[in-house]
Amino acid sequence: MTTSRRWALHRVAVCAVALSGALAMGKAAAQSITMASTTSTEQSGLFAHLLPAFKQASGLDVKVVALGTGQALDMARRGDADVLFVHDQAAEEKFVADGFGVQRFAVMYNDFILIGPKADPAGARGKDIVQALQKLAAGNAPFISRGDKSGTHAAELRYWKQANLDNAKGSGYRECGCGMGPALNIAASSGAYVLADRGTWLNFKNRADLAVLVEGDKRLFNQYGVMVVNPAKHPHVKAQDAQKFVDWVVSPAGQKVIADYKIGGEQLFFPNAQR
Repeated sequence: MTTSRRWALHRVAVCAVALSGALAMGKAAAQSITMASTTSTEQSGLFAHLLPAFKQASGLDVKVVALGTGQALDMARRGDADVLFVHDQAAEEKFVADGFGVQRFAVMYNDFILIGPKADPAGARGKDIVQALQKLAAGNAPFISRGDKSGTHAAELRYWKQANLDNAKGSGYRECGCGMGPALNIAASSGAYVLADRGTWLNFKNRADLAVLVEGDKRLFNQYGVMVVNPAKHPHVKAQDAQKFVDWVVSPAGQKVIADYKIGGEQLFFPNAQR
C-alpha cells in the first residue's frame, strides 16, 4: 500500500471517530435538562437523593443551577432553564400567568424556622414568628437576612411586614446577599439570628451555638412548586423531557423518593402533589 493511500485511510478513520464523538455528544446533550432551583433543595441534599432515582426511571440527566427563587425565575424567564423547582407560590403563579411557565404543580412542603443562639438573648423563643421578630427589632439583635430575592427571603419579608416592621428591623439587621448555607455560616460565626428552611438546617453541620428557637407557627409553612418553562416563549426549551421530570416527581414513585429522604431519621420534605 502506498504512503498516500495509507494517509487517506488514516484521515477517513480520524473523521469517522470525530463524527462518532460528535454524535455521541449530541445524544448526551439531548438526554439532559437544565433545572433552575433553590439553594435549599440543593444544600439540603435532596437532589443528590432524588435525581439519581429520576435518571434510573427516565434515562435523563438533570443539570441543577441552584439560586434564590427570584433568580431562578429570572433565569427561566430568559429561557436559560427547562424546568423550575422553587418555593415562592405567589411569584410562581405570576410566572405562569405571565406566560413563562406551562403549569405549576405543588410537589412538597416543609417549614421555615427561626434559628438563633441557644441562650436567646433577645427572648425570641416560642411559636409566634411575628412576636419573635418584634423582639429582635426592639433589642437590635443581630439578624442575618439572605437578601437575595429567594423564597426564604420573600417569606422573611412577609413576616417583617406582618410585624409592622418593614422599615424598622433594628440596627442588628444585615443582608448577606447569599444562599441559605452561607447565611447559616455567618449566623453561626457571629451569634446572630436567621430565618432558615428546615431542610437546609437539618443538613447543616457547622451549627456552633445555634438552635431552633421558633417553629410550629402555621405562617411558617413552606410550599414547593415545579413547572416546565413555556416553549411558546423559548422554542429551544426541552419541554417534553422537562415534562417527564414534572410527571415523575409528582407521581407516586417520585413522591415516595421525596418522603424517603431523611437525615438522622428525620424527614426533610413532605410530598403533597395533588395528582
